Amino acid sequence: MRSLASIAVLVLAVGLLPLFVSSGVTLGFVTMVLYATLLGQAWNILGGFGGQFSFGHAVFFGTGAYAMAVLQMRFGLNAWAALPCAIALGGVAGTLLGALSFRYGLRGSYFALVTLAFAEVFRILANTFDFTGAGVGLQLPLQEGAAQLQFATETGYLYLALALATVSLLFAWWLKHSRYGAWLAAVRDNEDSAAALGVNAFRVKLVAITVSGALMAAGGAFYVQKFHYIDPHLAYGAPISVEALLSAIIGGMGTVFGPLLGAVVLHGLGELTRNSLSSTPGASLVIYGALLVLIIMFMPRGIAGLFEGKR
Repeated sequence: MRSLASIAVLVLAVGLLPLFVSSGVTLGFVTMVLYATLLGQAWNILGGFGGQFSFGHAVFFGTGAYAMAVLQMRFGLNAWAALPCAIALGGVAGTLLGALSFRYGLRGSYFALVTLAFAEVFRILANTFDFTGAGVGLQLPLQEGAAQLQFATETGYLYLALALATVSLLFAWWLKHSRYGAWLAAVRDNEDSAAALGVNAFRVKLVAITVSGALMAAGGAFYVQKFHYIDPHLAYGAPISVEALLSAIIGGMGTVFGPLLGAVVLHGLGELTRNSLSSTPGASLVIYGALLVLIIMFMPRGIAGLFEGKR
């Protein structure tokens, strides 16, 4: 129950933050940390709790992002109605990819490469069709107002990101304490042994990738609403997949708060490198890579593992 209480404290603290902080820069930083937490937790559910490493989670992000934009621009759907549809489509994409991959027993590097290939295929398709804006992308019309999920200040986006991140944290907490979570951990540790004990490994992994895809799609939908633009490279490019897996790995895979800790570290370093190393292109990527190597070498359980070890 300690984790659940910590989630409640986090939600309360962030929810009250706009009452005491008026700086758009600070609120924007917190918003993007919550957004990165959502992406990291989406990857963590499949890769951390389930042991199924994905290099192409951008396929779900892009599906949610384009669904959010297309439903509003091409079909005139309200943003509030488009949001659950975009999330559901991300889940469907996860189900389809999982059914194709897990049915044929793809694991480890084979599964990782398949997800990467799917992300690249979707990028090419989005770069081709007119209804996705092809290579130009889609520019969401500016219609400020809560009714359109577009806000004049950072506070609105902060609360939206907080709501989505909270859902992901609560699901991770449930995984830690549920029978399904135990099945998923058993599949992660030894799939053959779990199957011998009666665990339906295919079904367990399929549920995990479906939920993972839905949460990642929620991140894509949020991105579109905040920045009002999406194109094939932003939607299905490698940077999104890398950000998701880095947050989880650095923070601690298979933990409730690992993606949050990883998101804080990554975005904190991002701000520092932007301000101090702005004249050195690619410096942030070098720092991220070095940090990842150090984490794997000296903290294989991530930052969250340090706190768990003290209990």
